[in-house]
Amino acid sequence: MTGVNLWELAERAKRRLPEIAKGRRDLALSRMAELLESRWEEVLRANREDLEEAERAGLSRAKLDRLALKEKDLKTLTQGLRQIASLPDPLGRIEGLAKRPNGLRVGRMRVPLGLIGFIYEARPGATVEAVAVALKAGNAMLLRGGKEAFRSNRALVALWHEALKEAGLPEEAVILVPTTDREAILEMCRLELLDLLIPRGGEELIRLVQKEARVPVLAHAKGVNHLYVDEEADLSMALRLAVNGKTQRPAVCNALEALLVHEKVAEAFLPMLERAMREKGVELRACPRALSLLKEAVPAQEDEWDREYLDLVLRVKVVSGLEEALEHIARFGSRHTEAICTKDPKAAWRFLEEVDASLVLWNASTRFNDGFELGLGAEIGISTSKLHAYGPMGPMELTTLKWVALGEGQERA
Repeated sequence: MTGVNLWELAERAKRRLPEIAKGRRDLALSRMAELLESRWEEVLRANREDLEEAERAGLSRAKLDRLALKEKDLKTLTQGLRQIASLPDPLGRIEGLAKRPNGLRVGRMRVPLGLIGFIYEARPGATVEAVAVALKAGNAMLLRGGKEAFRSNRALVALWHEALKEAGLPEEAVILVPTTDREAILEMCRLELLDLLIPRGGEELIRLVQKEARVPVLAHAKGVNHLYVDEEADLSMALRLAVNGKTQRPAVCNALEALLVHEKVAEAFLPMLERAMREKGVELRACPRALSLLKEAVPAQEDEWDREYLDLVLRVKVVSGLEEALEHIARFGSRHTEAICTKDPKAAWRFLEEVDASLVLWNASTRFNDGFELGLGAEIGISTSKLHAYGPMGPMELTTLKWVALGEGQERA
């Protein structure tokens, strides 16, 4: 046991759900944006303390990158909050209202999911984004962040409580589990007051939650993401997409992990790729055919084709064509993000239709699989599990539909 009564915390939040759904949620989001702008230095101070301790503990470079809040993050977070606030309210509308032969009008009303448990690792920005998405949809949040980001998360939740109070909403809409004890993860998995549990982090965390949970789980799994360079690709465009996908921010789930290159353009493309990636400090790990065209690559091992590096490492494979590329992605992809670079619409549309991933792109970087970039304002995670959402989860994905019937005294015969 953690010494924290999670059942009591969850029960308090559950009781306030009707107030949250009916309250001034957009005002709370807008006020949170203002508080971040005026108090950002407080958040950065807490974050620096987290970073210093994480560095002493030997946290990996990828995790340090996810833990660090930067000046540019303020703009992204505040823009996201305001974008979400400006979205139409997803609650209360009745969809598909139709009249039955007996005059009864039936439809489906969009309502909140309820109390959402969010278990996430060293990523304090998610404390803003995930709460904003959930709150817009009228949900309450029980947060269990990574121990590395505890000070940062506590500072951000304190700002959320101020924003909620000023909007006339209960503080129980956002509750941070006040312990870094790992046992709290298992307790949340068994907390049947939760309507949904969302794990966001490494593969080990996702599998643990899926194994232990007694409530529905929406999983944000690893991103083994590919770019296929077709024989009809614009090679300069393909190079830009590869460099952006791999190096713009390598430690995130939508970063590029593998490049598939058509054999007809491999001889021209791979030396260009090697020069560009060398300048960025990227290590190339290649199949035998690609190795013969590269000077400094190392052989890719058979057991690493489905690996998520979250680092400056890129796999390269020469394929015979679209068919082999599709087969490779079906075998090794993680249903997260896949892209094709080609000038051939027929090849592009086959790729878009046949690849099973939460976002499939034509002539664009894998880095666009992001709630903010896709117009949601932010995301609570990127679902790779299809039920009931697939891809970035915005406010609409955190609602459900209940049936409503409008009658005039009808009785069933």
